[in-house]
Amino acid sequence: MGLKFLLKTMGCKANQFESGIITENLVNNGYSEVKTPIEADFFILNTCTVTHKSDNEALYLLRNAKHENPRIINIITGCVAQTRKEELLKLEYVDVVLGNDEKLDISKYLAEKRKYAVCDLMQKNDFTYACLNDIYKTRIGLKIQDGCDSRCSYCIIPFARGKSRSAAPEFIVEQIDEYAKHGYKEVILTGIHIGQWGKDFGKSLINLLEKIETTNIPRYRLGSLNPSEIDNQLLDFLQSSHKFCPHFHLSLQSACDKTLRAMNRFYKTEEYLKQIEDINKRWEKPFLGSDIIVGFPGETDEDFEITYNNLKSSGLTQIHTFPYSVRKGTFAEKMPNHVPLDIKNRRADKVKELSRLKLENFLRINAGRIEEVLIEKRPDKSTGKYKGVTRNYLNVIINTEEKGLFNTLAKVTIMGVKDGKLAADLIS
Repeated sequence: MGLKFLLKTMGCKANQFESGIITENLVNNGYSEVKTPIEADFFILNTCTVTHKSDNEALYLLRNAKHENPRIINIITGCVAQTRKEELLKLEYVDVVLGNDEKLDISKYLAEKRKYAVCDLMQKNDFTYACLNDIYKTRIGLKIQDGCDSRCSYCIIPFARGKSRSAAPEFIVEQIDEYAKHGYKEVILTGIHIGQWGKDFGKSLINLLEKIETTNIPRYRLGSLNPSEIDNQLLDFLQSSHKFCPHFHLSLQSACDKTLRAMNRFYKTEEYLKQIEDINKRWEKPFLGSDIIVGFPGETDEDFEITYNNLKSSGLTQIHTFPYSVRKGTFAEKMPNHVPLDIKNRRADKVKELSRLKLENFLRINAGRIEEVLIEKRPDKSTGKYKGVTRNYLNVIINTEEKGLFNTLAKVTIMGVKDGKLAADLIS
């Protein structure tokens, strides 16, 4: 019987994609996946280091796995492994440290019984190619880019991921067509900073999207974009597309110009508020998500209220909010006037409540609309109902007695919120 592994993923969609690669790599080399530390020979933790809280959670999970199963081999990989590599092997509950590149060929390092393998990504110029071949899903991610050339004052990610590196367009198109051949209906373009795709060889994201339009995939969705990377040319192109799903995730970080300058973000709030308004005019009910950091060093009560009021008046659908977290080695670490934790948490709670209200309103105003849904779950055993996702990123429960709808594109009428979930009727 082969060795058994337990894999847990923290963080972004790029990490989720890479965990799929880890799983396939291990399964293809004779390992089997299990659900608990007690069953596992290896516990693989694919980490995120965006916040101090995520670092602490990673170490807690490793300690807990070793407590539940003292014989388990704990493997830490991902961004925490990349940025804290020197100190991790000193911990008694960490057995193996693998970097962000090394995790993509994890079975090789386990076979070699390597304790440590972390390359210097700041010296790496080429994209590391990896394909996910999971044929049991309906939507699939494709990592088109890695790393980041920005230097936001709060962010450790460039040190965890290296400089921006792009996959060749030929590879991306070939892989998307391969996915379509296997029955996938939607691909999600992921990366660390996909707006920088092609910068390393003189191309832009729109050049790639023009090629994706020629593929056989019915739908595609974009990962997070910086507001400064969205211009009228890109919006015109996306508006003319029959494949693009009107779902934007904007990396805003603040809605106060003073705070944006301190963050080393090179755009103004007024500019992206107009951008949001433009997007809402171009598409009927697009989903507009965003990231916001509250409690950045020097953010006063007045600064926060500016951010809050701008967010409140904006046409955003949902706001992913978290308190500023000190990251060692960043410029912001040494800034004066750090905000006390209790104040940061109160500000975060206030924006989270605003986000909840905005999302509730968005669900409500979608009632009565006819939408194309990708049915991505088989019928529920107790209710017989399907689950699917609309082009504008709404998860719906579909009321129908029809069979064989899994992994099909169907038209539904959205009826409204029922029992806390969005209900829809299938249009025959």
